Amino acid sequence: MPHHHGHHHGHAHGCCNEHEHEHEHHHGCDCHHEHTEHEHTEHQHEHHHEHEHEHEHDTGQHIFILQNLGCANCASKIEQRIRKLPGVKNAGITFATRQLRLDAADPEALLPQISAICTDLEPDIVVIPKKLAKAEEMEKNESPWSIMAGAALFAVGLLFAYLNLPAALPIFVAAYLLLGGRVLLTALGNIRRGQVFDENFLMSIATLGAFGIQEYPEAVGVMLFYRIGEFFEHRAVAQSRRQIMTAAELRPDVITRLVGNDEQIIAAEDAQVGDILLMRPGDRIPLDGVIITGESSVDTAPVTGEPLPQAVASGSPVISGCVNISGRLTMRVEKVLQDSTVSRILDAVENAAASKPQIDRFITRFARIYTPLVVALAMGVAVLPPLIMQGEWLYWLKTALTFLVISCPCALVLSVPLAFFSGIGAASRQGILFKGGSAIEALAKINAVVLDKTGTLTHGQFTVQKIMPAADFSADELLQIAAACELSSTHPIAAGIAAAARERNLRIAHPTKVEEIAGHGIKATTEQGEVLCGNQKLLAEFGVDLSAYRPEESGAEVLVAVNGQFAGHLIIDDSIKEDAAAAVKLLQKQGIHTAMLTGDTAGSANAVAAHAGIDEVHAHLLPQDKLQTLQEIRSRRGRVLFVGDGINDAPVLAGADVGAAMGSGADAALEAADVVFMTNRVQAIPQVISLAQSTCRVAWQNIYFALAVKLLVVWQGLNGDANLWLAVFADTGVAMLCLLNSIRLLYRK
Repeated sequence: MPHHHGHHHGHAHGCCNEHEHEHEHHHGCDCHHEHTEHEHTEHQHEHHHEHEHEHEHDTGQHIFILQNLGCANCASKIEQRIRKLPGVKNAGITFATRQLRLDAADPEALLPQISAICTDLEPDIVVIPKKLAKAEEMEKNESPWSIMAGAALFAVGLLFAYLNLPAALPIFVAAYLLLGGRVLLTALGNIRRGQVFDENFLMSIATLGAFGIQEYPEAVGVMLFYRIGEFFEHRAVAQSRRQIMTAAELRPDVITRLVGNDEQIIAAEDAQVGDILLMRPGDRIPLDGVIITGESSVDTAPVTGEPLPQAVASGSPVISGCVNISGRLTMRVEKVLQDSTVSRILDAVENAAASKPQIDRFITRFARIYTPLVVALAMGVAVLPPLIMQGEWLYWLKTALTFLVISCPCALVLSVPLAFFSGIGAASRQGILFKGGSAIEALAKINAVVLDKTGTLTHGQFTVQKIMPAADFSADELLQIAAACELSSTHPIAAGIAAAARERNLRIAHPTKVEEIAGHGIKATTEQGEVLCGNQKLLAEFGVDLSAYRPEESGAEVLVAVNGQFAGHLIIDDSIKEDAAAAVKLLQKQGIHTAMLTGDTAGSANAVAAHAGIDEVHAHLLPQDKLQTLQEIRSRRGRVLFVGDGINDAPVLAGADVGAAMGSGADAALEAADVVFMTNRVQAIPQVISLAQSTCRVAWQNIYFALAVKLLVVWQGLNGDANLWLAVFADTGVAMLCLLNSIRLLYRK
């Protein structure tokens, strides 16, 4: 990630007058930094209320793990009740990660009440602070043995019933108690606490009712089917949790610290800044740091999604989560575990899962109305047709029982968060981090993408594109003289000139005297004599004859004069990323309008835009103009995604419908952005938009499917063909299928 923006240092580079806007704009970065949060919220409210950014990092926020949380619908009920506790500002439960995020004055003091609420709804739940929870003990998998034994008894019962043997009934009862005992006990416990309408209660009533109307095989069979469905549903949820939380596996538990020649094995969280760590080939880089000794190549794919390994040597920065492939390395720790990249990724995935998108809130509200409605319908169906139309009591009772089973909203409540959670997981594997579910929803509806030029479409590193010597100087001599003048400067353009001279193995002698002339360039005394290196104004001021100078259209120009004679000029520009043109083509294929904003010159901007195939270009912009231009594009085109490399883009990021920061760079940008690309690929932009669209599509597919199957069962019942088996499928079977549909997102290519 090029950090050149901040380094202007008032370098007297006349050649920069063309880049002046760009750099003034870079200058401003500190002051924007302070306003970021404030501006972010203002724009959020001004533009779009649908982005409800839930306060993620409040001081009072504590995270607890609800171990053995098994039911998505119960999770939303628990959340509701915890929110009503005195002293609770806000509470949110993420079913996918089993996390309870609590914003309260004294969370620890509320623990007994929270535990009581949880066990009230799900007796097995254990509430523990996240700090104390170990990943392994998250799952309490029920064993399939009771289900298998129950199934065997059920088969024997069916055989006996077929042969008309009197022992069939006791066998069915035994099978029923084996399979449904736990369900009945839970239902009884819940009724005592005034918890009706949960799936245990509904299943108990439905199957006991089937016993009552002497449908013994159906009663046992339905309970068996329910238990099998539930078993697979829990397994699938656990599996998808593991899939999605792969970021957690990027964090090594122990590391090897070097003290002198001693190797100490310590816990990763005990490492301090400045510690020296040893990494052997095949080890995962545990923390962010800098390589001290050794050479190797590093696989960054787990973090950034970049397929090609990167070469590292002494002085190279490395980020946690990558894998050391070939050589033995020692590194100095720059960030402790909490602040390292891997922890940031994990936090982002968890925060994104915790912030509920609109569609999720809608379904939770819908479920609250849906269940009582269907239960009321069931009661009506049981009583009214027999009374009014002299219908058959038994038949209508059975229909009412099927309605009770499908009144359970679990499949519906589960369908949305799992789709979004899978989308977040799939993105994090490609090095794309979302701040929240609402960012995915907003991305799916984007009409235009606005791109910053430097660092987003280009590499952000200046290189010498052309050398145009004049008089009797050769190209090498011209470059050598310019590089000598630029040695002392930290300006990115100066660095580009020095790098080009080193590439050609030219000998660069330090000048004896260097004077910077603000806004113009450099005057230096070198072995060639008196050298001027800068813009046109500088040479004109010293009376240099510029009749041989032919200005170019694009890029920044550095003019050189030696002893008052014009020696030629260099053209310096930033190179375009290799995948820029292909990425823009993909965006246009998706029907998305593309625009570029830059503080750079029109010539330079147009050259990049023409190469990449961008629809509209706005050059010579100051930071405040960027925001204005963005709003203007927004009024013409609709919803806008802005992608910048972040250093001075915080206000614009905040002002767009969705702001994305490119590269693992500036913290201000990471704060203001809704999406962060850990990778530097432009391809990630069309990728993330299509992923967001797929995620929303899958969420809606799940909702439609769950409702359609439930309605089908209702319709069948009313039409005289009630079926308890189908009803159970409409509950647990549909939840399973929604889950599998969601997990598809993880395997998307």
